[in-house]
Amino acid sequence: MNAPLPSPAKEKIVSALLQAWQAVLDPLTRQPLVHAKNLQMQTDPATGKLFAEIALPYPARSREADLRQRLQQALASDPDLANTEIRFVTRITAHAVPAIVPPIPGVKNIIAVASAKGGVGKSTTAANLALALAAEGAHVGLLDADIYGPSVPLLMNVSGREPEVIDNKLIIPLESHGIRIMSMGFLVGDDKAVIWRAPMALKALNQLLHQTRWGTAPDDELDYLIVDMPPGTGDIQLTMSQRVPLNAAVMVTTPQDLALVDVHKGVIMFRKVHVPVLGMVENMAVHICSNCGHHEHIFGAEGGKTLAQAHDLPYLGALPLAMQIREQSDAGTPTVVADPEGEIAHIYRDIALQVAAGIAQLPPYQPASFPTYPPERVAQRMAAQQAEGDQSSSSTL
Repeated sequence: MNAPLPSPAKEKIVSALLQAWQAVLDPLTRQPLVHAKNLQMQTDPATGKLFAEIALPYPARSREADLRQRLQQALASDPDLANTEIRFVTRITAHAVPAIVPPIPGVKNIIAVASAKGGVGKSTTAANLALALAAEGAHVGLLDADIYGPSVPLLMNVSGREPEVIDNKLIIPLESHGIRIMSMGFLVGDDKAVIWRAPMALKALNQLLHQTRWGTAPDDELDYLIVDMPPGTGDIQLTMSQRVPLNAAVMVTTPQDLALVDVHKGVIMFRKVHVPVLGMVENMAVHICSNCGHHEHIFGAEGGKTLAQAHDLPYLGALPLAMQIREQSDAGTPTVVADPEGEIAHIYRDIALQVAAGIAQLPPYQPASFPTYPPERVAQRMAAQQAEGDQSSSSTL
């Protein structure tokens, strides 16, 4: 069992380590990797061996060996510290949201994966992003917000299953590949079309969000809820950004001009409602012939990178137009779980790390800065907002 160091000795060692590590930067945030708030020191009473425990604000299981090597190299010249054992823990916290709305119980952070354009591989990206975050050590959920065309059940191999409902009120999400999943597809079936006006779709989305038991505090909360957004910039997108505690968005595009023009509008929409956009993912960036290895930019070259630069956004990564992505997705085993050590899975994990690091750099969530409403007040507010949506839709549909 580890025992805490006496206070004076602890302060001296902490000071020495912080000084030695002050130039070691987190490769994703470009901030000091270790600081006074995320470093704890202990010694083993039996051996006297020193342990440095460093808390990371985002999951980075695949990067821990590299980070440990960087820190050990910084201590190599000091014989008193050179043998310090380094271990990492992950402490993901809730971060600020632009909308003044109550948090969703059991969820720390919500990330929208959006494109404003259909057919660009957004759902595949959302599923692999969720799986990659889970592979890095996070607790993750995936919400299929595409009410009219849910595809997550097929992607995650849960088609035909129905979630449990408790007391006709609380929905228990399904689980697949280690993440919790909710979709309209579970409630309407694969052979039925959802033919609803906007108010009905908004009501259904609200139920999926707020009546799903995503997790229970403090040990079973989701670190991230990934939301697969429907295409467009209409009522559902505005509802998600204005009435849901949405922390940030990730945009997905292809290099083709027909996709870029709509994704451009999607970025503008999120910025108008003050939702941070963490970066751009470019799907179908290049086709590599499986027979001869020839590279061909079927949909154009680097259109997503150019759009990201135009909006001053990080270019998170590019995925190829590859048959294996399609085959694995159709089989219900997305690439991150079907071929976890493959090149494409590593691209998804790199994207996930950048997204998680982006969330970690947002301001912390401050409950005191949000008004606390009694449940009946919240219900009245939601009813009023729904009535406004009904009036708006009746005038346009």
